[in-house]
Amino acid sequence: MASDIDKDAIIQNLKIASENIFKAESLGSELADSIDRIYLIGCGAPNRIMLGLQYWLEHFSPSLEVRRYFPAEFLTLNPPSLDEKTLVLLGSKSGTTPETIEAAKFLKGKPCHTIAVTQTKEVPLALAAQHVLALGDLGEWHNGMFMVMQALIGGILDKKGEWPLQKKLMRSLANVPRLLADTKLLTDQRTAEEARLYHKDKIIYQVASGPVFGEAYVFGVCTLMEMQWMHSYPIEAAEFFHGPFEIVDQDTPLVLMVGEDPSRPLMERVVRFCKKYTERLIIYDSVDLPMPGVDNEVRCIIAPLVLGACLERLSEHLAVWHNHPLTTRRYMWKTEY
Repeated sequence: MASDIDKDAIIQNLKIASENIFKAESLGSELADSIDRIYLIGCGAPNRIMLGLQYWLEHFSPSLEVRRYFPAEFLTLNPPSLDEKTLVLLGSKSGTTPETIEAAKFLKGKPCHTIAVTQTKEVPLALAAQHVLALGDLGEWHNGMFMVMQALIGGILDKKGEWPLQKKLMRSLANVPRLLADTKLLTDQRTAEEARLYHKDKIIYQVASGPVFGEAYVFGVCTLMEMQWMHSYPIEAAEFFHGPFEIVDQDTPLVLMVGEDPSRPLMERVVRFCKKYTERLIIYDSVDLPMPGVDNEVRCIIAPLVLGACLERLSEHLAVWHNHPLTTRRYMWKTEY
C-alpha cells in the first residue's frame, strides 16, 4: 500500500502558492491595460499547465492573442512581436531548467513584460525575469503553479472587463488545497484497486479534451514515462477518431478523463466508443467528484486539478506495486543530455 495521505502536509505544501494568488491577481490587473498579447513558455508539466490557461484565454478573451511555446522552440523561432504590448509568462518548478532560463535571458533585451513562476525568488529563472510569483520549495508545485497562473490570468481578464468570474475564481482557488487532499482521500480505495489491476501493463493510453488534456499529459509523460518507466501515450479527444482509436481492443488499457468545459462532448463520444470495445477502462469524470468551496461556474476551471489529484494517488499506488519510487530517475539530472 502507498503511504497514508497526509492532508495537513498537502495544505501546508500549498501555503505559499495560496498566499501568492492575491499577488498574482494584483499583478495581472496592473499589467492588463498595457498588454494585448500573452506568450506562455515552459517545458514538460509547466507547458501543459499553460495549455489550460491558453484554453480559457482563447475561450473568453476577444482582444488578447495567446501563444504557447517550449522554450527551446521559442528561441529558434524568435517571434518578431516581442514588443511593449507583450507579456511573457515563464514557468519552471525548480527555476533551473536550462532552456527556460535561456529564454528569460534572451528576453532581457526585449521591451516585453516578463513574469517567472517558480519556487523562490533566488533561483536563476527568477533572477532573469522582471516579476516573480513564488510557489515555495515543497511538494504540490504542479497544483501551486496552476493556482498562481490562473489567478494572474483571471486578474488580466477581469481588468479588461472580459469575464465576470474573478471573485468566484479567487474564492474557489483559496479552497483548492483542502479540496485536493479530500479528493485523494475520497478516491484512495478506488485508486489502490486500479493500481492492483493495471500495474502489470506495459503501456497505458490516456485520453482527454480541452484544458483536461494537460493533466492527461502530465500523468502519461511526467508520471508514467518519467517516474515509472512505463510506455504511455496521451491522446487528445479531438484527434482520437483520426487514427488512435484503431489500437482499441479488449486488451487495451485506457485512462479516460472527462471534465466540465465546452469540450466535454468530445470526451463523451470517446467514452461511448471505448465502452463498446474494451472493459479495461479507468474513467474519471469530474461531474462525479464533489468540489466543496468551488463555485459552480468555476468547476470547469478547477476540474483538471481535481482529476489530476485522482491520478496522482493512482501513481503513488502504482509506484508501490512496481517497487519503483516516484523519485527514481535513470537519466534526468544524472547524465549529460
